[in-house]
Formats: sequence, structure tokens, C-alpha cells
Amino acid sequence: MSQEPKNIDALIVGAGPCGIFQIFELGLLGIDSVIIDSMEKIGGQCSELYPDKPIYDIPGIPVCSAQELVDNLMEQIEPFNPEIHLGEEVVSVESKNESYLVTTSTNNQFITKTIFIAGGVGSFQARKIKLKGIDGFEGKWLHYKVKNKKDLFGKNLVIFGGGDSALDWANDFASNNEFIDSGGKVTLVHRRDEYRGVTASVKTMKALANEGRINLYEKSTLKSYSVDNENLKTLTLLVEKEEKIIPADSMLVCFGLSPKLGPIAEWNLEINKKSIEVDTEKFQTNLPGIFAIGDISNYPGKKKLILSGFHEAALAAFAAKAIIEPGKKVHLQYTTTSPKLQERLGVSEK
Repeated sequence: MSQEPKNIDALIVGAGPCGIFQIFELGLLGIDSVIIDSMEKIGGQCSELYPDKPIYDIPGIPVCSAQELVDNLMEQIEPFNPEIHLGEEVVSVESKNESYLVTTSTNNQFITKTIFIAGGVGSFQARKIKLKGIDGFEGKWLHYKVKNKKDLFGKNLVIFGGGDSALDWANDFASNNEFIDSGGKVTLVHRRDEYRGVTASVKTMKALANEGRINLYEKSTLKSYSVDNENLKTLTLLVEKEEKIIPADSMLVCFGLSPKLGPIAEWNLEINKKSIEVDTEKFQTNLPGIFAIGDISNYPGKKKLILSGFHEAALAAFAAKAIIEPGKKVHLQYTTTSPKLQERLGVSEK
């Protein structure tokens, strides 16, 4: 028996800084929201790609890391208690009686009057390894993310990559006594001898390699693989142009993420070079009730800055209020003086 779609007022697609701030701006106007992101954690590019990167152009904050910005934004929206769905993607949007029926990759359905696309440069997809026939083994012994660590216990695990994710997983498994005691072995393969990950992680990895807990192959790439009854048996590496055959049960590929519009490209939106065209009054797309803010939106003079996205979120929220409560005048109020806004924020006037 299928579950009935949930009626909501606002659905936000993308949980980066602009999407999180959209929750705040809607909350100030008394609008509850649901936010969805295809990644497994909140924060978008800031949390996934450069959490330690310093940011200097947020008004009133001389400097903060990308992750600190996300953490502060999450603290700011706490009074509004939004419904958050991570590791989930919007797969279809259908127009229904001046609302939209939204279906997600986990078969959740929402009927919403407004949608806010805050997807940055799109949803992030794992960069795939390019080798003939290997895609058919994804989810069997070829993995692009770790869903359950214990599924890899007792395995000859070969990790590919030289960034934070590859280093973190190599260090994690190689330092896990339960993994080692189960017969698990870790091999790290990187195409260079320099790493994109943080220095501390590189030092830890090198120490574990010196201790024999990580088998390390630098300046190496994957040439081919062999299977037996669809189970992985060996990998053939090119190590500085020489072939090296190593045993393997599982592969974890950490080549990073690449942005793609994904299903958004099928929504009949006006799209220009992977950006969504909006007006500059409401930041509404060519479809009524669907807004786009942040890096994914485009208009004359557009600047892809986080602070620009915050401005866009504020104006989009006021425009959405007029759709959600038609005919009701929306007064501009200030958090410093408005008892109503302070009540919504859970603070009292001082």
C-alpha cells in the first residue's frame, strides 16, 4: 500500500549554505520547509569538497572555515526544526492543481506550493573509474562510497585516490584492529606521489605504510582486473609503467565528485549552460512557484558568491509567501524590533 504524499508549503533542493539559509528566511515568514540533498551530509560543496577552506567574504565574519559556516547556519535554523532528507534525490516534479507533486529516489512524495532549487552547481556524482565492463560490478565489489564498513571486513580492500576521502578510509581501515583481525588488508593506489589530502592524513598514511598496515602503490594506475564467478580476484596495476598483479576482493574508488544537473534538467526549466534562468525580483524560474538561488541560478550581472545567494534566498522567500498565502500582505519586519520574529526565533527582546 503506497503512502499518501505529504502536503507541505516549501521544498528546498540542495543543503549547501544557500539552501540552509533559505530555511531561515522562510522560517522568519512563518513557513515550514523540507530540505533534500543527494549527498549523505549537510553542507553541500563546503562540507564535501573543502571543509577546512577559509572564507573571508561573509559579512560580519572576518574569517571562518567552510565547515564553520555550515555549522553556524545549522545553529541559526534550529528554531524552525526543518525536515531534512539526506542521501536522497528529487527524481520527478509534476504540476498538480497549482502545486507540484515531487517524488524522490526513496519514493517519498510531497505536494508543495513552492520549490527552491539551491543545488549549487548541481547534484554531485562520484567520478567513475573508466575501464571496459567494470560498471556492471558496481555495488558488488566495486564501490564509490562506504555504506557499511563491516561489509568490507575480511577483504583484500584496494582503495584508489589521493584526496581526503581515499586517505581517510585507508587510515581508518588500516588502524581498525577488528578489520585487521578479520583478515582484512588495505592497499592504496595513487597515480602520483603527491597528495591532495591534508598533511596530517598523508603523514598518518605514510606511517601506516611503513608499519606494513597499508600496501602503498604510488605513480600507479589500474590496467585490468580478473574475476571468478563474478567475484574479484586480482587487479593488474601499471606501476611506473611496469605491470604488477595484486590480489583483491573489493575496490573503493575515491576520485572525488563531479557536479551534474541530474533530474533537474528534465523539469522543463529554462537552462543556460547548466544554470537556471531566473528573474531578479523574485528569483523565480520560468515555472511559477519554482525558484532558483545560489550558484545554480543565472541572471544579468550574476556573481557566484555565497553572500549573493543569501540575498537571493531572502527575496525568494517573500515571493513564496505571496504564493503560499495569496492576498495576504507581507510586511517587512526586522529581527531587532519585531516581537513576532523574535518569538519565531525563540528569543525575547532585550
